Amino acid sequence: MARMILGRKLGMTQIFDANGKVTPVTVVQVGPMVVVAKRHLPAQGYFGIKVGFEPAKRQEKDGDVRFRGLTRADVGVFTAAGIDAPCRILREFRVTEAEFATFEVGQTLDHTMFAEGNFVDVTGTSRGRGFAGVMKRHNFAGFGNSHGAHESFRGGGSVGSSAFPARVFPGKKMPGQYGNARSTVQNLRIVRVIAEDNLYLIKGAIPGSKSGLVSVRVAVKKSR
Repeated sequence: MARMILGRKLGMTQIFDANGKVTPVTVVQVGPMVVVAKRHLPAQGYFGIKVGFEPAKRQEKDGDVRFRGLTRADVGVFTAAGIDAPCRILREFRVTEAEFATFEVGQTLDHTMFAEGNFVDVTGTSRGRGFAGVMKRHNFAGFGNSHGAHESFRGGGSVGSSAFPARVFPGKKMPGQYGNARSTVQNLRIVRVIAEDNLYLIKGAIPGSKSGLVSVRVAVKKSR
């Protein structure tokens, strides 16, 4: 079975092993997810499943039932799949042809997707730090405080290249938006699984702020 599960980052803590060695871990509350649809595009050789995560809040007024954050079209996706409780988050991910047959619409995926000792890649949205200069954003050294330096001490220096080609090359490191971008940390080990609370204790830090949405996938490089 393809292994991928959505979760929420709860924060960081530390645990001790039998020898008293301390390990910093990130606590992630995962699943459960429900399989909403299966997608197969024969021409492209594409196999994928669509999953829902976190039940949407039900709102009822004057006999009309709505779900917070979902349009009627969104709810219709779950109704067509025979799922009574729509989810507020929908994601789709690819699987192999062999794995595709193991999934069924309405199936629940939970913490059993991974076990202690498994290596995973964790993807999330990094914390946004707003507009930042080149020293904070790209680790530039800045200018010295002497030898003729004046007016600019934290600037990025020259960005152009004279008369030819008379333009700034794409990708030039300059001030701008820092953070708030999709980020992945690879080859993290699941130190402990707390089944009753659907928790993974993952060694090290992962992207995002507390309560941020993350996806935990089987480590690509370790699996090879």
